[in-house]
Amino acid sequence: MTTSPSFAQQTADKLAVVEALHRFAAGIDLRDKELLASSLSENAVSDFRPAAAKAGFEYPVIEGRETIVSALLTSLSTLDKTHSISNPRVTIIGDIACVDVLVEAQHVLRNDGTRHYLMKNRYDVELARSGDIWVITRNTVDNVWRSGDLAVLSAI
Repeated sequence: MTTSPSFAQQTADKLAVVEALHRFAAGIDLRDKELLASSLSENAVSDFRPAAAKAGFEYPVIEGRETIVSALLTSLSTLDKTHSISNPRVTIIGDIACVDVLVEAQHVLRNDGTRHYLMKNRYDVELARSGDIWVITRNTVDNVWRSGDLAVLSAI
């Protein structure tokens, strides 16, 4: 069986799109500023408002790579986090990609491991090709379900 060059490129691009999401999640979880920044375009937009509203709090739209990185790493600094990405559905047209993905995000207080807040979120992500990689240009986060101690997120 022979694979066409266009199919091989499309498959490589889809993997690279999902890799951008993994860089984003790992950057947050590992508190790695450079890794997190590598996942975002310079003018990226992060919109957590839909998920925040379902949890009963407000969170502003954040614009710009440096602002997003600073806001996420600062607001989540008191927490240990794990983000698991599943079910990505990627659509690519030229140098633009859209992906709908489920992300399970566990948040645990660093000074009290018995307190946690678990969220299953749907990310609606737009990305652009940037040289050899894909970067997030916009991420909108909506919540599917949540459980645990909401007060764990009170610092964000």
